[in-house]
Amino acid sequence: MLLLLFATTVIGATAVIKGDELATLRGAPLNTEPEPPAMSKTINNDIIPKRSYPMQPPVIPHKIDNYQVDLNANKCMSCHARSRVEETQARMISVTHYMDRDGNFLAELSPRRYFCEQCHVVQTDAKPLVATTFTDLDTLLSETE
Repeated sequence: MLLLLFATTVIGATAVIKGDELATLRGAPLNTEPEPPAMSKTINNDIIPKRSYPMQPPVIPHKIDNYQVDLNANKCMSCHARSRVEETQARMISVTHYMDRDGNFLAELSPRRYFCEQCHVVQTDAKPLVATTFTDLDTLLSETE
């Protein structure tokens, strides 16, 4: 009985959904290889955009192509370390990046904050793949007043 129910479900599912009728963000059937879109250009204007919500990690307002961030080196810290900001005029990383998980301040960058791109990303001129109704917090608060 269970086998019959399973077979009926599988046959029914394959009959309903066909590969060329399935809507995807790829813009092509699943069994074809579509032409990839052109790479988006990194916004490289050093203008820091407004954050959309509290505690949002700041975006990276410049190119980071070929930046080495691995166990041996962190290129970001050559400008953003507190010992380098006067010379480079870059923003210093947050003091929270010098704290361990217990809230104790460290002399060096915390190992859990070492890989910058886990939270911080560059901005590109890419068009959204899907529509969004996202509204930033400031707009929401001003609408309630």
